[in-house]
Amino acid sequence: MTDASKIIDSVRKQGRSVLTEIEAKQVISTIGVGTTRTLLARSQKEAAALSDEIGFPVVLKIASPDITHKTDAGGVKVGLKNKAEVRRACAEIVVAAREKFPGAKIDGVTVQNVARPGIEIIIGTFKDPQFGPVIMFGLGGIFVEVLKDVAFRIVPILKRDASEMIKEIKGYALLNGYRGHEPANIPVLEDILLKVSDFVDKTPAIKEIDLNPIFAYKDSAVAVDARIVLEEEK
Repeated sequence: MTDASKIIDSVRKQGRSVLTEIEAKQVISTIGVGTTRTLLARSQKEAAALSDEIGFPVVLKIASPDITHKTDAGGVKVGLKNKAEVRRACAEIVVAAREKFPGAKIDGVTVQNVARPGIEIIIGTFKDPQFGPVIMFGLGGIFVEVLKDVAFRIVPILKRDASEMIKEIKGYALLNGYRGHEPANIPVLEDILLKVSDFVDKTPAIKEIDLNPIFAYKDSAVAVDARIVLEEEK
């Protein structure tokens, strides 16, 4: 059994279908996709200690299997520069989450390093009722919501498909270093698409994957946020 399978089995045994962010990043890491370092803190004191270990500045997010959209719950604080800010942010996040989702199970907060800004990319998968697993590539962050600049293919894909998907989006010029900005490493993005496609093709338990944003750089790429949803057990 692979490490990813062990994580999925553990989630199933707990009666859940949505992985926590930490679990989702662990799964993504097992298939060779880089992620930001993300640790769980169950108290303000632990959050401060983990922040010191990871290195400032840090990002705190609410850790709850029942809260998917963390920003809507006031559950995200970014750019925290010291332990005092972390402790204060930790308290504010938990209070806001309990007010917005009073019935949610709250595990604590996640502490993660602030990734260097890059071109924001989204890579995701979902199951189409007719065609089965489909993979998506496009500009990430707010761009995917506003511009909907994305390309789709049926899983599994080949290297040629990954290359075509990237070139299809209207924002392709941004990936090549538009107006002096750092370009994205296209082969790295192709590799991520192929790894996600292969994983989904071999793991029928996966219903959805959402890696948004992935920060793309000239030499690498890192998934800043990850969401994985499993098929409901029949």
